[in-house]
Amino acid sequence: MRLLTGSGWISPLVAIRLAVVAACLALASGSLAQTADISQFVGSYEGEAQVEVNGQIQERDLSVDISETRSGFQVNWTTITYRSDGRVKEAKYSINFVPSDRDNVFAAAMKKNVFGHEVQLDPMKGEPYVWARIIGDTMTVFSLFVTDQGDYEIQEFNRTIAEQGLELDFVSTTNGQVKRQISTLLERQ
Repeated sequence: MRLLTGSGWISPLVAIRLAVVAACLALASGSLAQTADISQFVGSYEGEAQVEVNGQIQERDLSVDISETRSGFQVNWTTITYRSDGRVKEAKYSINFVPSDRDNVFAAAMKKNVFGHEVQLDPMKGEPYVWARIIGDTMTVFSLFVTDQGDYEIQEFNRTIAEQGLELDFVSTTNGQVKRQISTLLERQ
């Protein structure tokens, strides 16, 4: 038995082989399209910022390490806050990101489900819902929090490639109102 195509007759075996090759090419091109090149962001960066909190200026030391992983990339960042009363507060975060089904959008892989797959956290349980995107020379990490009262907070970390490192533009909004902004240069170490 032979199949008629636009260019003539082919055997079913050849048709199957062509279909398999076409499917593999479609899958390969789809996965390449959704995986942005994060190598330009890889490295360690440090900087300082002044932040106004309740009418007072606080000094902060900021650092971020970005590395490639087998399935995506990892972002580790630390914020050290120097309070006016002399106290020092340190916060550290580490998140793995894996490609999603959307171009240049990455899902956070923050815990493992019962099947051992890395999955997102649940904002309805007070956990942050985190994702990242890369557009050109800017990597953005978003965190969505839902409060016990049903309000929401979104934190947005834009890290843009600069000559000396990364320009950090951070904004935190609660129910659509800007609560805090930070802009500073994080120098490559």
